[in-house]
Amino acid sequence: MAAVAATRTRPRIDLGSFIRLTELADYFVPFTIRAICQLGVADHLADGPLSVEVLARRTQTDPPSLLRALRALACKGIFTECEPETFDLTSLAELLREDHPLSLRDAYHLMPADVLAWANLGYSLRTGEPAFDRVHGQSLWSYLATHPEDSARFDRGMQAMTRPELRAVSAAYDWARLGRIVDVGGGNGAFLAGLLAHHRSLRGVLFDLPHVVAGSQAVLEAAGVAERCEVIAGSFFETVPPDADAYVLKRILYGWNDDGALTLLRAVRMAMGSGSRVLLLEPLVQTGDMDGFASILDLVMLVVDGGRARGVAELTELFDLAGLRLTRVIPTMMFPIVEGQTK
Repeated sequence: MAAVAATRTRPRIDLGSFIRLTELADYFVPFTIRAICQLGVADHLADGPLSVEVLARRTQTDPPSLLRALRALACKGIFTECEPETFDLTSLAELLREDHPLSLRDAYHLMPADVLAWANLGYSLRTGEPAFDRVHGQSLWSYLATHPEDSARFDRGMQAMTRPELRAVSAAYDWARLGRIVDVGGGNGAFLAGLLAHHRSLRGVLFDLPHVVAGSQAVLEAAGVAERCEVIAGSFFETVPPDADAYVLKRILYGWNDDGALTLLRAVRMAMGSGSRVLLLEPLVQTGDMDGFASILDLVMLVVDGGRARGVAELTELFDLAGLRLTRVIPTMMFPIVEGQTK
């Protein structure tokens, strides 16, 4: 029996797993992607291949160093060295173009404040508290309020993720039956502007902190919906604009712990009329090995702002405590829509 036990505990030699784990543990490629996004390299390749010398001149970088970065990405399928020291776009690199309908260029920002927080992940794992707060001595939201450049970078990142979310939810829900919707914590208005542009009968209210909504007018005007959208500044922990048909919380609730989430839901409940509904758009955690995206975002919440993604049972309990009832969960190609109504 001792020999059998020893056999079971002996590590397996699996070179495929070794290579795969090396790739997963590598942070060099993600950092390089973000640096290349900041330089706008993919945009310069929109009209066809270019030599590193030309790319370096246009991006004001060192040619040999840029060559090393592009070769590192090309071996992962991001860009291709079609001729010696000449590069072209691949299907992955296309997504880094600013003009791509699903552009991820701004989603991959490189914010030193985030990097420092992730370098202290061990603190969050030991304490359950956000590493961001420990490193910077303040919450993410307080930090962004006093760092306008990072706040704008954060908003652009959220806007980049909004594009696929809009495509996913526009067809999954009967928005046309609603009249007035409030986007609670709606950032610079990119998501609400997209909804209003797709559904001409809708009127909207963008609601977020003053420094967040300050740049919303340009977003709303660019979408041609400024006349149908009111912008109100305030804290959703205190009060929410009343008398709307629906209150949308897109990736908002999971950014807060249970106490904060309950306070937020109660503020929304106070604003709701008898026929109003609340619509959460956020990841739902499930058990098992396949729930990758939600589980990763759940870890992000732990490190960055102390929130967490929840399952249906947990949301049902929160809704109940806030005076709401969870009525249905509507799947989409991205995050599900969790619908609730007053009791």
